[in-house]
Amino acid sequence: MNIGGNQIAGISPRRGTRVAIVHEWLVTYAGSERVVRELLTIYPDADLFALVDFLSNEDRIKFFGKRATTSFIQKLPFARKKFRSYLPLMPIAVEQFDLSRYDLIISSSHAVAKGVLTGPDQLHICYCHTPIRYAWDLQHQYLSQSGLTRGLKSAFARITLHYIRQWDSRTANGVDIFIANSAYIARRIKKVYGRDAHIVHPPVDLAAFPLCANKEDFYLAASRFVPYKRMDLIIDAFNAMPEKRLIVIGDGPEFARLKATTGPNITMLGYQKDMVLRDHLQRAKAFVFAAEEDFGIMPVEAQACGTPVIAYGRGGVLESILPPGNLQNLPATGIFFQTQTVPALIEAVKAFERAPIAPADCRARSEQFAANVFQVSIRQIIEDCLERQAAI
Repeated sequence: MNIGGNQIAGISPRRGTRVAIVHEWLVTYAGSERVVRELLTIYPDADLFALVDFLSNEDRIKFFGKRATTSFIQKLPFARKKFRSYLPLMPIAVEQFDLSRYDLIISSSHAVAKGVLTGPDQLHICYCHTPIRYAWDLQHQYLSQSGLTRGLKSAFARITLHYIRQWDSRTANGVDIFIANSAYIARRIKKVYGRDAHIVHPPVDLAAFPLCANKEDFYLAASRFVPYKRMDLIIDAFNAMPEKRLIVIGDGPEFARLKATTGPNITMLGYQKDMVLRDHLQRAKAFVFAAEEDFGIMPVEAQACGTPVIAYGRGGVLESILPPGNLQNLPATGIFFQTQTVPALIEAVKAFERAPIAPADCRARSEQFAANVFQVSIRQIIEDCLERQAAI
């Protein structure tokens, strides 16, 4: 192994070991899919499974051209656009994958992937992005944001989520080892499943986000426009600070509504390709992030570019961003605000401007989350488990 490089990539876990990697769905290349890519980098001969696989040709290249074995949901009506509507069928669908010929199964799970059926002589490692959020502690928020607080549809949704919780809890027994993407998620795993978890932060491709020390006079926000991302909060705060320029990248259900509320100091660019996003991450004076995330890869990508982060101080960002006066006594890389309110965010922006943060310090922090660090950590956990299993 070589933590300074990628020498572990492509090495089989041990001679003759057959590996399957299971993910929920492959429709885009986002945070959890980057984990799948790194798992395939470590185990290039692994077979890939997913409920649906609608990757574009451009995104499939990032998975080395592999196509997943899919479930019956792939062929259901409107699955390409509406696959999430088939949530009630997903537990049944994932259980239909025949993994009996594999020695090692790695599930990359934020919903149902960990529910695959495995036997006593198979090792099942679950890299858990989160227990299924909208079925557990965020159920009431999900129902409210989806307009499902009353009526027949609400009753059906609640019954479905009750069933999902029962199934999710039961299938945790089929996992031999949990790996959490943050200490925050490890606590959620303990709460929901009663299981301890190793912690391995998600990988960040630092080479794709070079350091840029020359910053321009604008703030950047980038995200999907869905309620929990709280893009409304960021826009409202900068509407209240008309002297400060904000550029917003991203698209989603709330985009049109929020765009109509913006003042002249806010530029809404909509969806942009990776190279445009990277360019803005490099040039921004700070990246603004208002969501409570399980980990949050984009704040780390911003830091890799040498860009400080102003973030809501809950969830996984507490493990990636260093505020002034942190317990590690390390240079600051960002500022937290403690409530999701406009005044709190405005005060955080002011605090940031009173205490400039060095781009080099941000870059140094991001290096703790490099892809090769992820590879070494995952491989070590899996190899230790395989050795213990072989000794039984």
